[in-house]
Amino acid sequence: MSNSTTAYPLWYYLCVAVSLGLFYFAWSKRHDGWGVPMIAVVGTAAVWYLLDPIYNGYETYARRFTPEVLDHAWMEVLLFLVSLGVLTPAIHNKLNADYLHKKSTIFRMMESHELDTPYFQDQVDKLTYVVFIAFCALSFIGLMRTNFDFIGLFFPYLGEKASPWDRGRIGSGLDFLLALAIYLQIMLNALLGVVFALAKRPRSLILGGLGFFLATPFFLFDRTRSYMLAVLVPGLMALVALRMKGLVLRLIVVVVGFVLMEGWFKFVIDMRDQGGIAALFAQGKMNEYKNEMKDRKHLGFNMFEELCNVNFFIDNGSYHPNFGQRYFAELVNPVPRFLWPNKPLIGIDYAIARGMTYGNQDSSQGGVACTVSTGMIGQGIVNFGYLFGPIAAAALMGLWVAVLARQDLQGQKLGNLLLYSIGLVLTYNMGRDITLLIIYPFLFAWLLLLWINKNTPEMLMSDEEAPETEEKKESPGLLPPM
Repeated sequence: MSNSTTAYPLWYYLCVAVSLGLFYFAWSKRHDGWGVPMIAVVGTAAVWYLLDPIYNGYETYARRFTPEVLDHAWMEVLLFLVSLGVLTPAIHNKLNADYLHKKSTIFRMMESHELDTPYFQDQVDKLTYVVFIAFCALSFIGLMRTNFDFIGLFFPYLGEKASPWDRGRIGSGLDFLLALAIYLQIMLNALLGVVFALAKRPRSLILGGLGFFLATPFFLFDRTRSYMLAVLVPGLMALVALRMKGLVLRLIVVVVGFVLMEGWFKFVIDMRDQGGIAALFAQGKMNEYKNEMKDRKHLGFNMFEELCNVNFFIDNGSYHPNFGQRYFAELVNPVPRFLWPNKPLIGIDYAIARGMTYGNQDSSQGGVACTVSTGMIGQGIVNFGYLFGPIAAAALMGLWVAVLARQDLQGQKLGNLLLYSIGLVLTYNMGRDITLLIIYPFLFAWLLLLWINKNTPEMLMSDEEAPETEEKKESPGLLPPM
């Protein structure tokens, strides 16, 4: 972490003050369902924007950008935070009007023993079997595509990681199925972690654990840290919130988990340019880079810098807001390109403005070497400009808070809790961009649980097993319609 000697402007301290106020306000609403998701969004903004200049050195940004550009960026962060605080309660009250009389299921279950009830464990069993079978089916397809490379798919730390779902940035033909497969794999891995954390019956515990420990190395020994968070943290959250008892024990597990993940992420940063993490791990070369790794920083942790870049390019006329085209491209991303050959590209225009036109510029890569994340606030600005951009981004994140709150308020059904835990984790990744590419695992889990509810018989529970029997009448099954 840099010891910056450059003074922060007043706008920065206003952003910090508003963030702390939103934290307090959201915590006071934790039993209303939307408090914790709101904390996740505010925390995401604080990490990506308020900690970025501290971590990377504000003096570096002060040398690169004019005071006007820096002040404009801080004003946009402040506008986003204020808009989030105003819009989120309104969106929640409108979207979840039928559930406003209910209280948070998560907090109720943390204080009770509902996890031990036969009804809840029946749900765990049912979900475990479906998810494990789906994992086996997807794994078989992956094995066929890699000539049955068991080591590469399940044990990459013993050799070299397999790549069954590789495709170009711009897909063609049936390439969308390969993109679908990777998001399905993330979703199944996350669900396996949750059921493994919550299962108390031997068969579900064994299947969940077997699936989780076979699936996780594929992502853990890869290069993408957002995928690692998506598959590891939901299970950890379920373990800490619902399985463990006692505040001290929970805090210890959270701290230890954070330290381990932080250390592994630094290891990934150090290794991923050295020929492949899995291969280097298998060859025992980690110690060669131990000293360098101590001072290694997380790359890509610079969304405030990118916000300044967005402002700079718009100010000098090299980039113009696209009036919602970027959001539209994100929205229609699920449409296969073979059905819509001219489907809008995501972020290519900004990558060109950022000068990413070197290296491999063939059509499969969109004509650029790489795309650049604008950050959730910068993304709003490239769509709607300085004023309406931060407000649009805040509205979208407020909608996301309401969606997560709905899962918490819909009852003690396991399906809702799974979606809630996965969604909370994915919130952090949305700090780099608000995109379906981040929340696909959430959407696929929602569809999977809808299918389970429709195609499996309704489980019966006694009044003693169901703490709130009215919820059973209103929303039967694992996951009521959103």
